[in-house]
Amino acid sequence: MKIAIIYAHPVRESLNGSLLNVMVKRLEAGGHSVQVSDLYAMGWKAVLDGDDFLNREPGARLDPMLDSKQAYAEGKQSPDIAAEQEKLLTADAVILQFPLWWFSMPAILKGWVERVYAYGFAYGVGEHSKLRWGDRYGEGLMTGKRAMLVVTAGGWTSHYSPRGINGPIDDLLFPIHHGILHYPGFTVLPAFVSYGIGRGRVDDVQYQAVASALEKRMDELFTTEPIPFRRQNAGDYEIPALTLRSELAPGVVGFAAHRSDFK
Repeated sequence: MKIAIIYAHPVRESLNGSLLNVMVKRLEAGGHSVQVSDLYAMGWKAVLDGDDFLNREPGARLDPMLDSKQAYAEGKQSPDIAAEQEKLLTADAVILQFPLWWFSMPAILKGWVERVYAYGFAYGVGEHSKLRWGDRYGEGLMTGKRAMLVVTAGGWTSHYSPRGINGPIDDLLFPIHHGILHYPGFTVLPAFVSYGIGRGRVDDVQYQAVASALEKRMDELFTTEPIPFRRQNAGDYEIPALTLRSELAPGVVGFAAHRSDFK
């Protein structure tokens, strides 16, 4: 199988860099082909701007959505964007690896999403009508591909527990799991999160435990049960309002309502 890893940490000689090496070694030992996009090493441009669209008229007012649509359709995107899109299209599984910074992904990775997820590629796909509101949330170009997050967090496990001060980790990652991965069709796996990761905090025993657990997750990349997100066009939502049908998960609101295991 082909695996694409999008790595977003500024220091390759870091714990994240070591865990990246663990993943690549384990996946290749299992017979998989691995491509790594090391965003900092690549000097990835995080800001979406007019330079991304090679067919814009000089001096024309930037319209990010329309310009993205036209550039993607005409094959006139910046070459770095097209190269990353090709990695996603050819991959059987995609891994986003990053440290949890200010309750989300580093800016460079968010910029990768904003630039690579072009109109017609990750959104604006499919029929929009009273019966269907596009190919998204379980459908789209990424359908049939698996995706997961590999995340390091400085706080303790308890800090991200259901009653922890930082909020439940599943809630913090929901915008990425549901909005960035499930939206264009990925089958989303539970995240691999390492807690208590910070300067001088990881001893050999903890590192070996984390590395061994990560190797196991790599072995199970294509067998792990995914997060049971509801599909938009499978009958659970009223269209075009896109609200969950009242008889489903009565009394459940917020993120949890969009998982089919909440009845």
